[in-house]
Amino acid sequence: QVQLVESGGGLVQPGGSLRLSCAASGFAFSVYAMTWYRQAPGKERELVAAITSAGGSTNYADSVKGRFTISRDNVKNTVYLQMNSLKPEDTAVYYCNARRRSIDLRQFDYWGQGTQVTVSS
Repeated sequence: QVQLVESGGGLVQPGGSLRLSCAASGFAFSVYAMTWYRQAPGKERELVAAITSAGGSTNYADSVKGRFTISRDNVKNTVYLQMNSLKPEDTAVYYCNARRRSIDLRQFDYWGQGTQVTVSS
């Protein structure tokens, strides 16, 4: 069974740091691009950071550039999001996503359960 299990969320003060982890199982993790999304109450889900299957390329939302770092360990089947200099506007549920397309253009798209990040003094 495909699973993406997130951990590391919690309550942190502005300026603090958290590291989110997403442990994958049940699929070929190393051939999937991984993405972190977040969704705040009343807002649409937005892309935060993405990393290619081999970890050679990353993309970030403008709002988190220079503060967040996405990485992956294809031996541990885990993707990480290191979040530094956290701001109250980073408060959201953070979701882990795995995505690939097969040679026949079928899309495989898996989601984690989400983990709450709250930045507040």
